[in-house]
Amino acid sequence: MTTTTTTEATLRLLAWLSPAFPTGGFAWSHGIEWAVESGDIDNAATLLAWLEPLLTHGSARADAILLRHAHRAAHDLDRLSEITELALATAASRERHAEAIGQGNAFRLAAAPWHPEILTKLHARLGDIPYPIAIGALAGTKSIGEDLAAAAYLQTLAANLISAAVRLVPLGQSAGLSVLAALEPLIAAVTAETAGAGLDDLGGCAFRSDLAAMRHETQYTRLFRS
Repeated sequence: MTTTTTTEATLRLLAWLSPAFPTGGFAWSHGIEWAVESGDIDNAATLLAWLEPLLTHGSARADAILLRHAHRAAHDLDRLSEITELALATAASRERHAEAIGQGNAFRLAAAPWHPEILTKLHARLGDIPYPIAIGALAGTKSIGEDLAAAAYLQTLAANLISAAVRLVPLGQSAGLSVLAALEPLIAAVTAETAGAGLDDLGGCAFRSDLAAMRHETQYTRLFRS
């Protein structure tokens, strides 16, 4: 089995989850655009209050669980296919589904220099690949630690949503960074908590976020795709 050093793993995750990696993450707000228009998010404090339950009880936690199980099934295409189908079926809305597969499919193509054979096989079998599945499966085949991949994914998700809020509210860059810094302990806690979570633990109760994603579909003026 190929061994990946911590340095190599970190470098790969920094590349794959960088804002410069062409997954189109800048185009999705995960319902935050509607939350800003409705007045739910209008400053750093309300942005933090929006993101905390998303991480602990919402789609971010569910993504971390799916990523972990995709990582463990990275060498078992049949099992990985089952997890992928579950991920596709549990998207809370049309836009959440589009966001997951849009970034996942783009990630598969952009990751070509790292020879993502497992993603090629999964695509041939099922077509669309949700983003957390793509990250988890490729990290698993490249012997990148599961905990490290989950933490990096959650950090990137939070950073992307903060970036969307900075543009939408608008917030200053310093305010956005203060929110990201405040979320660090929570990201670490969710990373640890999901380590023992099974697929039966998928679900969430961040209902306002899910409703925001649904209402964004019919929002009159939109800058983001979700």
